[in-house]
Amino acid sequence: MKKQKPAAPAETGLDTYLLRRHGAVRVDPGAGPGEPQPRTAEGLVVLETDLAQRGYAPTRDLRTALARLRPGDLADTGTRLLEQLDDMLGADRRHKPLFRGFPKGVPRHAHATYSATIRGYLLCQNSQICFVCDRSSLDAGIGALAPCAHLLCGDCYDELVAVGQGRTCPYCHAPLGDDERYLSLDTRSARNVARDLAPGSLIKPLRLAGTGAAAAVAGAELATLLARQTPLNPQEREDLALLLDHATADPADWLPAEIPVRETRATVLATLLRRDRQATRPLLATHLTTATDVLRLIWAWSGAEPDLLPETARTLRLRGLPRPLRRELLAVLDAFPAGTLAEDLRRHRQPWLRAGELLHPYEHQARFPYAAAAFAVLRQSDLDLHGLGPKLREAPAPLRVRRTPGGHTRLTVETFASRVEHALEQGDLPAAVRLLATRPGELARRLHHLLRVHATWLPGEPLPVELAEALPGALRAVAPGPLLGAYGRLRAPREAGERRLYFPRGRVASAHARPDWGVPVPAALSAPVCTLIEAELLRRAGRSERHEVAVLDAGLADLVVPFAERASAKTLVAVPRGSVQPLPDGDHLRLFVHWMQRRNQRVDLDLSVAFYDEDWRFVDLCDYTRLVVGPRAAVHSGDFTTAPPPHGATEFVDLDLPVLGESGARYAVVVVFSYNDVPFEDLTDAFAGFMSLSAADAARGHKGAFRPKELRQRLDLAGDARICVPMIVDLRRRTQTWTDLNVGADPGFHNVLRHRERIGSLASDVLRHFAAGTRATLWDLACATAAAGSPEVLVRDRAGRTLDHYRRGAGESVADFAERLRGPHASDHRTEQAPDDTARLIAERLDGARAFAALVHADVPAPADAHGTLYRLYPGPTDAAPDTLERITAGELTARFAPNG
Repeated sequence: MKKQKPAAPAETGLDTYLLRRHGAVRVDPGAGPGEPQPRTAEGLVVLETDLAQRGYAPTRDLRTALARLRPGDLADTGTRLLEQLDDMLGADRRHKPLFRGFPKGVPRHAHATYSATIRGYLLCQNSQICFVCDRSSLDAGIGALAPCAHLLCGDCYDELVAVGQGRTCPYCHAPLGDDERYLSLDTRSARNVARDLAPGSLIKPLRLAGTGAAAAVAGAELATLLARQTPLNPQEREDLALLLDHATADPADWLPAEIPVRETRATVLATLLRRDRQATRPLLATHLTTATDVLRLIWAWSGAEPDLLPETARTLRLRGLPRPLRRELLAVLDAFPAGTLAEDLRRHRQPWLRAGELLHPYEHQARFPYAAAAFAVLRQSDLDLHGLGPKLREAPAPLRVRRTPGGHTRLTVETFASRVEHALEQGDLPAAVRLLATRPGELARRLHHLLRVHATWLPGEPLPVELAEALPGALRAVAPGPLLGAYGRLRAPREAGERRLYFPRGRVASAHARPDWGVPVPAALSAPVCTLIEAELLRRAGRSERHEVAVLDAGLADLVVPFAERASAKTLVAVPRGSVQPLPDGDHLRLFVHWMQRRNQRVDLDLSVAFYDEDWRFVDLCDYTRLVVGPRAAVHSGDFTTAPPPHGATEFVDLDLPVLGESGARYAVVVVFSYNDVPFEDLTDAFAGFMSLSAADAARGHKGAFRPKELRQRLDLAGDARICVPMIVDLRRRTQTWTDLNVGADPGFHNVLRHRERIGSLASDVLRHFAAGTRATLWDLACATAAAGSPEVLVRDRAGRTLDHYRRGAGESVADFAERLRGPHASDHRTEQAPDDTARLIAERLDGARAFAALVHADVPAPADAHGTLYRLYPGPTDAAPDTLERITAGELTARFAPNG
């Protein structure tokens, strides 16, 4: 088992949650006397400096609340805040490379360092956030006030002068200089900071969580997670456990009538049973709607993830069930139809055999005969031996009683899957469709197979009538995952013999591919089905709230709809697996892996990069065997073979992108190996990621190897895996495909040379599988949401220079409007200008409106008054918008297309 970090107190956990999810910081109003404290001012400067070094700045309300704390309370609050930020960024470890060429630096003077840092940000990007109005002012300009260096826009300054308060900083109340309003940017220290930053870097705002907001946020977020109709990823499952700890003792205050995701349901019920079994038992019959729900509850009751994965079943020690709870669960099982119950038990045979040892079904066979009969089918027991034979001589369908040659009485069951497979084998598509229509999710999962069978048996024939009639009604009941999976599978043309990628269920994401020699589904069959799915998506989007305007980034088309989230790694930026993103500005990528082993253990992780040409032929590598590639195109920091506590070890690889692009290599595959075959889950801590550096910054060594404010992504290494492939870099297009995948491996020592063919084959299959137009994307969901709910839509291109304006016509249908948004059609109006001006136009349109915004980068100035919904991938100034603009994740956007209604 993986050794976990000590559990944080519940309140500390909630603080971390607010910071990570909302960029909000709690400040105890009772910790100070309520007035600004003079001795606190110096500490605030130090805290602001430390935050700026990490790329953050407090908003006006947060700074005011901090200024009222006593010095000791400020120290405690500031230390806790910095620790939480460092934990998020991975900067809470000592990252010391093997070779001492990656130097270190410590600021000597807090205010001078803070002033230089702020001015450096302004040199990189002049539309930083104003610390007073929390917005980026592009018209009036923005600058660092002299001498305090707090950012203030011209509009705010003019307002202060108009009311006679232009002599002091409205943020910290420090006297302003007599000569110049703003500090000069043309200083050596500011230029040095700007060189260290990526071009266009923006300071990220930290907001104040108001009094009582923590409890309100916890309640609202808990309700959101419980209502989700898509599975939770590992980070969200941790959030759920934290929020359940903060839920009120009476579940009637927060427990909904239905929890759609069954794993979530099991987790909640197990938590309630541990709190109060007597009060919770009556809830079981309502919330446990299948036999598998009961099994998940037993798993969660035993302290395991209720995912029923084989690796869990092998190691899980089941916790005993009190007798009243056993009877309650058997009563739930006995109430299900006998055939369905027996089939559900067979679906998870080994886990149910173990669970049956706890439930003792034959002990209560007179009271719960169908539950006992289902276990008799599972165990292939003699009915007469248990006294069930006389009671079940005429078993309900699909159970069948048979006598064996040895004279035993046995029960058998004909499963749903076997009936469907039999119909397909016979080419009886109408019979298969009639069966599958009773289980819409199965119908959606088998759509491609059904069309393939039809194309095989009746080539050239149109969509079968039975399927065309069944689909519209069935699709209304399909969950978003199967529906969007079918859409992605059918929307692109396929070829016979194509390499098809599969993602088996598991704790960690793995994939394998094989050639698919089945009959390709012709467009004449797939296109009508895709049209039906698009119509269903628009219908579901039409149930959501109406907006006056929608703002979309065209780059959403590069973000795949999240799938297999149960197996996704915890990351700093939640990029869905398979998504393609441009590399950050800058000529260098600095890759890293950090790990710490347990005591009395030796673990050797190796950060490696494998290079391949256009045809995926292996051409070179950078790892512990080859520290420098070419003319320093790739440089490894040195090989650590152990990582003892308390600091662990960190390895780095610097990639010079322009030089690599000229070297003949097309792809760079980033890989983390556990050289001595220790699974990642056995480590105390392990994570990998990358930073973006300029050429000058990469050449200098006085800033340290690990630079939190340049961090672009971090991924936790976890699970029973030894080889992780976080991403694939396309050196020609300057893009990276986020893979978050693990490669299976036989026991032994692992490195690039041993696995180069397998890694190259996997990377090639991944890029082909996620090629443009082959998967459902967030762009599809955003377009459906905008078309169904907004009469006006603004679409920003990937470069941020073009803004297309669409307005739905008086007689234009929602489907036609959506088609205009999705396709390369002319917009009603187009503006082309600098990215900052485009962002300003968007902010002006959002201000005062009810809006739906789906952005890749939150670089739009925060509107002062906006209502509605915001999705963004990367943080930025838009995050300073008021709480009336609801923030959602990619998973929550997908969950809005749930089938209810």
